[in-house]
Amino acid sequence: MINPLLQWFKPVPPAPRRPPAEVARLYPIYRWRIFESAFIGYAMFYVVRNNLGVVAKEMGEALNYDKSMLGDIMAATAITYGIGKLLMGYLSDHSNPRKFMFAGLLLTAGCNFAFGAAENFKVHLALWSLNGLIQGMGYGPCARGLGHWYTYRERGTIFGVWNMSHNLGGGLVGVIAAACAVRWGWPSAFFVPGLIATAAAFYLLWRMRDTPQSEGLPSIEEYKNEYPPEERERHESELSFRELLVTYILTNRMLWLIAFANFFVYIARYSMLDWGPTYLKEMKQATILSGGFSTLVLEFAGAAGMLSMGWISDKCGGRRGMVSVLCLLPLMGAFAGLIWTPPGMLWLDMLLLGLVGFLVYVPVMFLGVMSLDLTSKKAVGTAAGFVGLFGYMGRVAQGKGLGWISHHYDWNIALYVILGCTAMAVLLLAFTWNVRPKG
Repeated sequence: MINPLLQWFKPVPPAPRRPPAEVARLYPIYRWRIFESAFIGYAMFYVVRNNLGVVAKEMGEALNYDKSMLGDIMAATAITYGIGKLLMGYLSDHSNPRKFMFAGLLLTAGCNFAFGAAENFKVHLALWSLNGLIQGMGYGPCARGLGHWYTYRERGTIFGVWNMSHNLGGGLVGVIAAACAVRWGWPSAFFVPGLIATAAAFYLLWRMRDTPQSEGLPSIEEYKNEYPPEERERHESELSFRELLVTYILTNRMLWLIAFANFFVYIARYSMLDWGPTYLKEMKQATILSGGFSTLVLEFAGAAGMLSMGWISDKCGGRRGMVSVLCLLPLMGAFAGLIWTPPGMLWLDMLLLGLVGFLVYVPVMFLGVMSLDLTSKKAVGTAAGFVGLFGYMGRVAQGKGLGWISHHYDWNIALYVILGCTAMAVLLLAFTWNVRPKG
């Protein structure tokens, strides 16, 4: 039973090379097709992932969960997502992304259906932990697809546009989940996104494809005549388990550095995604709808930040670390502004949250791109999973930590902690100021 399942996930073998005229005609079509699939697919993973924070307060009130219990659920799913991103990232490097994402979306939709139907804390904790593990099936196949269909010179721009997908999915679900909760109760904030993800899974099964070679096309490096500086002779060589893990990951000191930086960046990122709606309701007199709208503001502003800064990083020779540091410095000012803004000025809070989203998603995106810059497209899933594991350890810390601090002290103290973590990210990423793509 297990072996046929593994065979089903195997990458598609190379097909006979198409004639040159057909290659020239089909390559742009398939490049768009892969990008479109990765964009829609990753957006859908966030539709069935960011919905909990939107209705956490209402769910907690209905089921008598305090903020510490809600923090436990968020922390648990962050732990399992970090593990899942590493494990599923490795598996995605050796799988057909089309089938891998299809299975992942169906499974995470199932977790949402079950979560909305449950009313027990331990069941919710188990289900959202499982959802976190399955969510790790999203990033790897997208990065694998983009890494094989776009050259290293295009990464900043193309990953900047692609990363807008999770802003779109995460932002829309803020409004969708809030509207569903108002109309049908908090469980519908999981049922409706689950239905949307199910439909998207079957669309991806029809639309997505594997490598250029599997479609009878040359590699992207050959097609564009743009080879990575250090990998011209082996850019298509498959990596053994030891070579992938030891040579490209564990002995890569710069990868360790950005992994530790990612720990602090993710605290800043998820602080307002996980707790922003609750913070606004408790401290700034927001309603459930305006609290949910804050998620859309964060995500859509983040999309603008990644799109513009991704293009800028390509123009700066791929210096993602430099651009990240220049975004993190004003981010500290935006968090400070949230502390000092008085209640009753929700428009100003939304403006500051927009600034937070615009700035924080730049290092979030670039740390993933740098994991590819510093390794190989054959190791992109594993490298991104390794860096992501540290990021979601940061999410664990903020999920549990900010809930505990806000419960026992107040939200202003929690925001000062976020400020300190952002400063640590600046310190670490300053060492990557001059880092450029390796391959």
